[in-house]
Amino acid sequence: MPWYGWHSWWHMGWMWLFWILGIVVLILIIRAFSGQSSQANPRGSAEEILRKRYARGAIDKHEYEQRLTDLRR
Repeated sequence: MPWYGWHSWWHMGWMWLFWILGIVVLILIIRAFSGQSSQANPRGSAEEILRKRYARGAIDKHEYEQRLTDLRR
């Protein structure tokens, strides 16, 4: 089989598809074992960020309570 003409493009296309799929699968495996998830809990994470800001002293108690009330609505 000669490696010229449309045959070479056809095989190159499959090879590229193979490598791209392999890289995607590898990334998904790494993310699964690292504990990172694509599904985030926005309510918990927003409240957690707010708690951290309050703990650092970036916001005062009044602002913390007001923003927490707004988040829970």
